[in-house]
Amino acid sequence: MLYRFQSRASSDFVMLETHARQLFDIVGKSPSAQGIITVEQIPGAISAIEAALAREKSNTHNHDEFAVEDHNHDAEKQHVALHQRATPLLHMLKESLAENKDVTWTT
Repeated sequence: MLYRFQSRASSDFVMLETHARQLFDIVGKSPSAQGIITVEQIPGAISAIEAALAREKSNTHNHDEFAVEDHNHDAEKQHVALHQRATPLLHMLKESLAENKDVTWTT
C-alpha cells in the first residue's frame, strides 16, 4: 500500500506503507487510511522527526555496513536510512508551517 502526502504549501509525494508507518509512529499519528497533521501540530511533528534523526545519527550501532551472514550485498546498497525517508515529510511540514497549511494523507 502507498500513502500520498499532500499540502497546499508543497508538492505531493508518495511513500511505501512500511516507511510511512515509521514516520507516523515518530510524529504520534495513527497509520489510518487518511489523516491530518494540523498547523497547530506541525511544530511538534517537526521536533519529533528532528529528534529521531539526531538519535539515528548518534547511534553508532545503526549502520548497514556491518557484515551480516547470508546478507545480499545488493540489498544492502538499497537500504534507505531514516533521514532519507523523513526528508520529504520534514520539508512538507516546514513549508506548510510557513504558509499556515495542514498536511494530509490518504491511501
